[in-house]
Amino acid sequence: MSATNLEELFVLHLRDTLDAERQLMKALPRMAKAASNEDLKAGFEQHLAETEEQIGRLEQIFELVGKPARGKHCAGMEGLIEEGKEAIEEDSPEAVTDANLIAAAQKAEHYEIAAYGTMATYAKMLGMDDALNLLKQTLAEEKATDEKLSELAASINFEAQHEEAV
Repeated sequence: MSATNLEELFVLHLRDTLDAERQLMKALPRMAKAASNEDLKAGFEQHLAETEEQIGRLEQIFELVGKPARGKHCAGMEGLIEEGKEAIEEDSPEAVTDANLIAAAQKAEHYEIAAYGTMATYAKMLGMDDALNLLKQTLAEEKATDEKLSELAASINFEAQHEEAV
């Protein structure tokens, strides 16, 4: 389905983002299990709980626009999750794996930040104040998660830097 106006485009982005979040729900437990750093593991687990809430907000927005909460396959998130799987499958020292997991997670966060920022702009232009408030809440959470990952990366990347070359 192609969009013929901004409201239809908004719904297309909602569907894409709903699928992206659902894909992430499946990937985060694997990332948490693969992380050796306890803070990183806890961060993935916390983001899993947030992602459940974010899906709930997207479902609320679908109700507000009178559309079924149906996802549309998100190839972008699929590719980012595939990169995360590769990070898990690499035979690397723990700190290097953790650094790679952070890189994969931050790519996904930046993707989500772009998606929610775009949808918030559309909602504002369309006068959808309730949807805008829900999107802003999720956008703030995504930015906070990205910040936490950057903080963790500072120490984990230092550890990875000092792993002996093979």
